[in-house]
Amino acid sequence: MSARAARAAAIGILLLTICVSGCQSTGGSRRAATVREGVFVHITKGAEDPHAVLMGLQMARLMASDRDVLVYFDLRGVEVVLEGGPDITHEAFESSGTQLNELLTKGVPLYACPGCLRAAGRTPADLRPGVQVADKDAFFSFTPGRILSIDY
Repeated sequence: MSARAARAAAIGILLLTICVSGCQSTGGSRRAATVREGVFVHITKGAEDPHAVLMGLQMARLMASDRDVLVYFDLRGVEVVLEGGPDITHEAFESSGTQLNELLTKGVPLYACPGCLRAAGRTPADLRPGVQVADKDAFFSFTPGRILSIDY
């Protein structure tokens, strides 16, 4: 192979490498721009800790503006989503009822732990409208992106 042919081949390989790298980079950027990441908000407290409950709900509301959000209630947290349960208040936040209604209106899935409901002597029929019994598959399918977990 002549020096001129070798140089042309090297330049061709370099251009091909740049093109492939650029195409992969652009494709990845487009995917990142269209795939929303998810936030899994885990609420374990009930009316005994209004700050934790309301902060969790507030974070879910804030994140729902540009992220996929799922809120999971277990342990004492199931009390928060019972029909006729307490409307938890704290001076720094909107009430739990207001925040839950807003999350449901935004289409944010709210899930209660079935075992924790049983432990509290309750059934799925005791949940407020729009709240579902937790389904483990939903924990992984509510967003196509990465999942960040926030615990309260």
